[in-house]
Order: sequence, then C-alpha cells, then structure tokens
Amino acid sequence: MERWGRLVARRRWAVLAIGQLTTIAAAGWGLGVFGSLSDGGFEDPESESARADAAIVSAFGRAEADLLVVYTSENGTPVDDPAFEQAVTETLAALPAQDVVTAITTYDGGAGLVSEDGKSTLVPLTLAGADDDERAVAYDRISDDLRAPGLSIQVGGPSAVFSDVGAQVESDIARAESLTIPLVVLLCLFIFGSLVSATLPALVGGIAILGSFALLRLFTTMTDVSIFAINVITLLGVGLAIDYALFVVSRFREELAAGRSTPDAVAVTMATAGRTVMFSGLTVAVSLASLLLFPQVFLRSMGFGGMAAVLVAMVTALTVLPALLAALGPKVDAGRMPWRRRRIDRSVTAAVAQNGAWARIARLVMRRPVAVLTTVVVGLLALGLPFLRVEWTGVDERVLPEGTESRVVSERLAADFPGQDVSHADVVVSGADPDALTSYAESLRDVDGVIDVTATGDSGATTLFDVTYSAVDNTAEGTGLVEDLREVAVPDGAEVLVGGQSAQLVDLLDSLGDTLPWMGLLVVLAMLVLLFLAFGSLVLPIKAVLVNAISVVASFGVVVWIFQDGNLSELLGFTPLGALDATQPILMLAILFGLSIDYEVFLLSRIREQWDRGADNTTAVAVGLQKTGSIITSAALLLAIVIGAFATSGVTFIKMIGIGMLVAILVDATVVRTLLVPAAMRLMGRFNWWAPAPLARWWRRYGLHETPAPAGDPAADHGSADVERPLQLTR
Repeated sequence: MERWGRLVARRRWAVLAIGQLTTIAAAGWGLGVFGSLSDGGFEDPESESARADAAIVSAFGRAEADLLVVYTSENGTPVDDPAFEQAVTETLAALPAQDVVTAITTYDGGAGLVSEDGKSTLVPLTLAGADDDERAVAYDRISDDLRAPGLSIQVGGPSAVFSDVGAQVESDIARAESLTIPLVVLLCLFIFGSLVSATLPALVGGIAILGSFALLRLFTTMTDVSIFAINVITLLGVGLAIDYALFVVSRFREELAAGRSTPDAVAVTMATAGRTVMFSGLTVAVSLASLLLFPQVFLRSMGFGGMAAVLVAMVTALTVLPALLAALGPKVDAGRMPWRRRRIDRSVTAAVAQNGAWARIARLVMRRPVAVLTTVVVGLLALGLPFLRVEWTGVDERVLPEGTESRVVSERLAADFPGQDVSHADVVVSGADPDALTSYAESLRDVDGVIDVTATGDSGATTLFDVTYSAVDNTAEGTGLVEDLREVAVPDGAEVLVGGQSAQLVDLLDSLGDTLPWMGLLVVLAMLVLLFLAFGSLVLPIKAVLVNAISVVASFGVVVWIFQDGNLSELLGFTPLGALDATQPILMLAILFGLSIDYEVFLLSRIREQWDRGADNTTAVAVGLQKTGSIITSAALLLAIVIGAFATSGVTFIKMIGIGMLVAILVDATVVRTLLVPAAMRLMGRFNWWAPAPLARWWRRYGLHETPAPAGDPAADHGSADVERPLQLTR
C-alpha cells in the first residue's frame, strides 16, 4: 500500500484524468439504470406458491387482477344509471388489447363489485405481460386511458402498489440527497476546519454514487435487479465514501503536520488509513455478498447494489482521493476556519495521546472492566429483548403512506365492498379423478377457518379451487391456515400446490430460514479470516463477532419496539402492522456486520501499533482510543446523517432500515467502541493478540502487518501523527 501511495502521488494527474473520464462515462451510462430496474421480487421463484401461480397460468392463463379500479360518480349517480354504465363500458372497451387481457365489471358478472351505497363500482383488470416488469409497462401505457367522463377514479391492486412504491422510493432518494449533502458538508467543515478538506468527502461520495449506478446497470444486463437497490446504493455509497474520505484526509493532514513531504504523506496515508479502508471495504462487500445466497430478487438486488456501492467507494478512496491529496498538498487546509489553528495546537502533543479525554475514559473503564462489561452487555441485551416476540409479515400496500391512492383503494374495498374483506388461497390439483376431487374439496372445507371452497377452473388435467377464509393475509393466523391446508391428505396419484398471499409468506419464511444459517456462516468466516489477516490474532476476530452480534441484537429489539409495537408511530409517520417484513432484519444484518468492522479495524490498528512499539495493554488501548475516538465519532455522525435521512422515507420498511441502522451505528461507535471494547481488551490482556503457533508463524511470514517507524521518523516522534505505520509484507 505504501508503494501504491507513492505511485499515485507520482502519477496524480494521470489518475485524476482517468478518474474524471470514468466518472463522466459512469454518469452518462449509469443514470439510465432506473429504466432497467424491476418491482417487487420478494418471493422465492422455486417455492410452492410460485409453482402454483405458474401452474394456474399454464392451465388457465392469467386471471389474477393486476389493477383494481374504482369508479365513482362525481354527482352521486348510482352505478345502474345508464350514463354511468355507458361511461365505464366505453372506457374499458377503448383500452388497447395488447395491454389488457380481461376487465370484469358489475355489468357482466361478479359479486362484490358494487359498493354498499351503490355509487361506486370495482373493475378488476388483468394486464398483459409475462412478468411484473412487462405488466408495469402496460400499466404506464393505460394509466391515463382509465379515466371515464363524469366519474372519479381510484386505482389499486398489485401493479398500482408497486408503481406507487417505486415513485415513493425515487422521491425519498431525492429528498434524502437534498437533506444529507448540505448537512454532511457543514459537519465536515466543522470537523476539518477547512473548506477544501470539507468538500473532499462530498466529492468522493458523489463519484461513488455515479460509479455504483453504472455497475448496477451492468448487473441488470445479467439478472433482475429491484428498484430498492437504489436505496442501499445511496445509503452506503454516500455513507461509506464519506467515512473512508474522513479516515484518509485526516491521516494525510496528520502526516503533513508531522513534517512529512506531500509524496511521503500520501504514501504513509495509503499504508495506514488506506489499509483500514481496504479491509473495511472488503469486509463490508463480503458481508453484503452473503445476500446473493438468497433466491429472492429483493435481497439479491440489495447485495448487488451494496457491493457496487462499497467497492466503488473503496476504489475511489484509494485512487482518486490520494491523487487529489497529492495535487493539493498543504493546500488541503485552504479556506481555514478560525478554530482550525487552535484544534491543531491541542492535538499535536504526545501528552494528549496519553492523557486526553478519550484516553481518560478508556483508563476509567479499564479500572473496572468486569463491571463495565457486565453493565453494557446486560443493557444491550435488554434493548434486544423485544426481538424475542417478533412476528413476521409480507409487503403490501400498508407500507405506503396514508392517503396514497393504491392504499386508499385497498382500505375502501375492505370497508365499502361486500365480500372484499375475505382472504383467498389458490389450490391447484393435477392428476385427480372427479370423485377424489369432490372428497378433497370437502376436506378443505373442514379446515378450521375456511369459509368456502369453489372450483373456479377445470382444464381436464388440472382443477383450480378458490379457498376463502376469515384469517387476515400476512398474519400468523393466515400462515397457520395455509399450513393446515397443505396438511390435508392429497388424493392418490395427484399433485397439489397451494398458493396465494399467505402461502407466499409461508414460503418466504421457509426460504429465509433455510438460507440464513449459510449466510451467517459466510459472514462469520469472512470476519474471522479478514481480521486475522489484519492483526494476526484469533481472539480479536472472535471478540469482534460477539460484540457486533450484541449491538445488532440491540438494534433489532428497538426496531420491534417501534415498528411492530407501534411506539413513536405518530412521530415517525407510519402505520404499525403488528409485525415486521421478514426480509429487512436479514438486510440489516448483512450491512451492520460489515459496517461495524469499519470502526473495529480502525481502532484495533491504532491499538496494535502501540502494542508493537512496546506499550503495555492498558496504555495501548488508552492511546489507541484517544487517537481514534474523535475520528470514529465524527465518522459515525456523518454516517448517521446519511442513514437518518432514510428514516424520513414514506415506505415503512425503508424507514425501518434507516432507524434500525441509525440505532446500531450510534451504539456501535459510542457505547461499544468507548466502553465495551476497552473493557474486553483489558480483561483479555496479552491474549488479545494470541493465535496458535502455526498460524502466528504464517502471519509473521506472509501477513500484512505494520512495523515500527524508523528512528527519527517524524511519525514516530510526533504526538498526533504517531498513529499508524506503513504496512510491510514480510517474509
């Protein structure tokens, strides 16, 4: 990394030129990604419910309503008025056949299509298209043509819900960027005390987002990618790019203050802070790659988007940023604020490293390590207790803000249209004789909670039963009833598939449960391997995994308390569902486990440096915390601003991710790094750096590790800059 830093410093103008051309190309191509993204993607395509849907389409064609259109007279005319009927009929007849497969109205059959007051009619529409994306395009083409003269219109149904969610996501991203960028620049100005330094993190963040969009568009040419990937790109692209830039710029300025020349400062910065960025980026990327193990497009898309954001942010911080620093040199402090000189003078003495505020906190903690460790662990686990009673649900229109049209339609159907408040399951039976079908239908009716069983399709080889039941979909009662339906004895020689909304949730939970252990294994192994490569210890990686798990559990408990129990719902502006979307904790787990290692590596690098220079365990921890406390806190505040902006999202599960991650990041950067880590390291003493002898020998010979700065080296004599040493690959 030191050689890389010197190379970038020498070729800085070439690196900047390549970076500029690449960014322009990425912007030109990457901004077109929005038209290539898909909606939804929460189901397992190989699940029983997905196979049931495929069997229905194969045997009977698509009959599921994609749109639910409610027409209401503007002057109170009832639906059986000839003028009302004519307006609806003519409007539907004019819809292009290539976009609409069927349209059912109250005039050609179907119960429950007229409101109780007789002034509104419901028209279910089935759109043309082989998948959700094609049907979304069809909906866009006919949305204006659905309007009928003299009638008001409200549009709901799956296609409308996903369209509204997509529009809300785009609006949320624009709002998040407008909120975060000014706040981030202002906070960077306060942290760095220099106008030029403050603009560098924002610049790196902008490059990271544009590069991530281009990489994501490349992924869309190979697989389906959900529109929700844009959220994670904005969150991680901006957040991590700013974090990485903060580490790198801070280290560069320390080296200049220590008396190094600009090329030497860049080289040492890359060998120290650059090492932290590299390990952090790889760790977060591997953690997010674990999402690719899941079959759901939503989770895989978050994996693709997250990896794109992290890797582009990392590469930018290791190429464009050091080239900029090499070009700027001491001018990195241009536009200095009045408080800038005072802050430098206070930080350059070695005494501060030994007795500064962060060092005093660490020493205080290490005087009572057992008491502190016990108190913090018990407190964090107490925060996590609500997670023990978590309930799971799926994604539906309730994740949208109140007043959103597709959500209003769903609420109107349940309140105003007879029979629309019941739930349905599709039961597809193939290869059964008529007598067996009759007996099987009776067995379905006998299931507790079933209202009726109706044969709605018969192709000879395949029969479709519509099972109505009283339990609400996407609840424990609904999933329990589906499981009971699947337990009914299948006719001899027949194949039975049960589908529907609650069946999709059952299959989702089964799929997530089957894959989660493999995800956990991958993430934990990645953490252990990367942290061992960084520090040559087996104890510290295990400690890091346990500490991270505790902070994640605490954030999960807070999420349940807020979003499942409904606390703070009015303040935060969401509708509590009494359950959590099952995919969100998995997404949070992948992101948070990676992000927490970001601060872990930065802190442990400084502690390891002091240990290698002969400091005792207590001194090494105290000095390491002193030299990283302010930077880690600043990085956490910057990341919290970016993540916190997503707490303003109108989509409930995006808001949940924002708040859950905000809690986890703040807890990790304050309570965990300030209290839990020093206490644990004090208790473990010399065992912090233990590894089995063969592994220790391997690491000393092949591992990337730091070596003491040579005598007379400015970094070894300067209080502030004596923080990290160039990496050396030793043999």
